Amino acid sequence: MQEAVFFDTLRQGLWIAVMISAPLLGVALIAGVTIGLFQALTSVQEMTLTFVPKVGAMLIVFWVSMSFMSDALVDFFTQTLVPLIAEI
Repeated sequence: MQEAVFFDTLRQGLWIAVMISAPLLGVALIAGVTIGLFQALTSVQEMTLTFVPKVGAMLIVFWVSMSFMSDALVDFFTQTLVPLIAEI
């Protein structure tokens, strides 16, 4: 395998990883900032208040975007990795 093919496949794989993780990380960021702002405004310093809503929001987004994630990974595998493996 040539180096250019290897690095191009690695770049595509990293881009797929960024696309797949972006919805979860975005929701975690928005939920964390919102809850932190709420805690700062109300002076409520409960540790479970930051954890439970953030995990709940991430689970909902994961459930909604699971088909997108699976399709992206399957497409990358079947269209990129399988032909490269078949060449070997």
